[in-house]
Amino acid sequence: MQDPVDRSRRRFIFQTGVGLLAAASMPAWVRAMEMHGMPKLTPNRASPAFKPDVEIELAARQGSISILPGQATRVQHYTAKLLSGPKDTLTELPSCYLGPIIRLQKGQKVRIHFRNDLMEPTITHWHGLHVPALMDGHPMYIIDPGETFVYEFEVINRASLNIYHPHPHEITARQVYYGLAGGLIINDEEEARLELPSGEYEIPIVLQDRRFNAQNQLIYGPHMHDRMMGFYGDRILVNGQPNAEFEVASRAYRFRFLNGSNARIYKLGWSDGTPVTVIGVDGGLLESPETFPYVMLAPGERLDVWADFSGRPKGTELTMRSLPFSGVLPMMAEHMGGRGGRGGMGGMMGGMGMMGAMALPVGSDYPLFKIRVTRETGESPKLPSRLSKIDRYTLDDVANPSKPVPIAISESPMAMLLNGRSYAFDDIQPFERIPLDTVQLMEIFHTSGGGHGMGHGMRGRMMGMMGGHGSDAQPEGQGMGGMGMRGGMGMMFSMAHPIHLHGDQFQIISRTVAVERADSYATVKDGLVSSGWKDTVLVMPGETVRMIKPFHHFKGVFMYHCHNLEHEDMGMMRDFLIE
Repeated sequence: MQDPVDRSRRRFIFQTGVGLLAAASMPAWVRAMEMHGMPKLTPNRASPAFKPDVEIELAARQGSISILPGQATRVQHYTAKLLSGPKDTLTELPSCYLGPIIRLQKGQKVRIHFRNDLMEPTITHWHGLHVPALMDGHPMYIIDPGETFVYEFEVINRASLNIYHPHPHEITARQVYYGLAGGLIINDEEEARLELPSGEYEIPIVLQDRRFNAQNQLIYGPHMHDRMMGFYGDRILVNGQPNAEFEVASRAYRFRFLNGSNARIYKLGWSDGTPVTVIGVDGGLLESPETFPYVMLAPGERLDVWADFSGRPKGTELTMRSLPFSGVLPMMAEHMGGRGGRGGMGGMMGGMGMMGAMALPVGSDYPLFKIRVTRETGESPKLPSRLSKIDRYTLDDVANPSKPVPIAISESPMAMLLNGRSYAFDDIQPFERIPLDTVQLMEIFHTSGGGHGMGHGMRGRMMGMMGGHGSDAQPEGQGMGGMGMRGGMGMMFSMAHPIHLHGDQFQIISRTVAVERADSYATVKDGLVSSGWKDTVLVMPGETVRMIKPFHHFKGVFMYHCHNLEHEDMGMMRDFLIE
């Protein structure tokens, strides 16, 4: 940690860097943001001792692309150039602002020269990859315009779909919203032996929602209610394009779903009621295929779906929809039908007018994309009955069976918190220090709104572990974003959060929910995929999720945070120190 942050310079960058992206529409809290307390480190350089199998130049820059008919839309986007390595390492998505798909092989050594050609700081995180702390894209490694950060790592993940996206503190949501995101696919020998659909039969599906003005420019100017709920669009884009349609043959396909939205949660289901067959999640293939009536997909999550159109005649049309569900927004918003109002609780939130403007209310029924069978064929691969081998952890493997590492979610009108604290650099608490090469039992839970395992014992344990927050200690009911408001205001503000953990992925061992949340939970529970390796998990109001996570290979600081990106930018983010 070398030079302190030059805040005047950062303020200038933020205020002038909006540039082409409609600065006038940005609220004051965006224009005035600074990297509070974050160090300014020298960007990492290439190591002469590192011999890459793949070398890539990656840049984040401003540009424009045609998304809607008429005027082009100004965006931020990733561009890439392959310097060395297999020719299929980079695949561009046609007519799309999203970054190219980066395809790597397990065991490859990779060097990526990442250049910041924006007019504001940024850094790139490899969401899902298990890499050294220096290479993980922590906000402390942000680089200024014109600077280059060199990533060097060996691919140790199993076959999976991952994400690369920005991770600068307080502006991640805006940079992702304006287009900075891409997919990263890892292949390995275990997966190759299955001969799953590939090439034209393996289709990436990146789901995002956006708002446009009359000039086809993206609208992003979150007010307080947008920050508390998350920023929602009124138009669905699939792979960066509206009104998506895919022409298919009457055979099996592999759909690689990625939720690239800032906040929107999807309930994926076929229009004719065909079950959804899942073969993989965030961390790769399941042990065996699993069939669901629908599947939930929260921001940052991925799903690998076997979609078999065999036997469907030419001309058949099928739509993937987001089906109705409830319970992911605060009760006050759901009671108002997602349409808000200026009085009562809506007024306390600064008005829920945002919800009223939404053509696609959260949890409503709307189409995502259409499938059209344009070619009949009798040739199709068969769905394997066995996909992969997963070494399952049990409580006998963990170092802390009676004292899980807590991730406590708390909400209030002005704060979204984890473990009772907003993000601050170098603020690691004792329970956030994890010994290297241990396997830890972890528990994510809400501190308001009731729920299994969330009574006074759990709350007391949390207060004890955090030592009453030190100098920030507050009476019960004031700290922890309203810990003492069970069944009252705390419950009213409780909402769903996709929690993402950097570093090693984890295995979910149980999910339980409070009795008072059972009705809304019933609208999503049959689509929660809890098998396999995960790095992001949707935690519903009143729900407790217990999981086992290894902390192997790398020491250093790794983040955990809400992947509702507005919440992340508000400070719903913490660090683990692996030592």
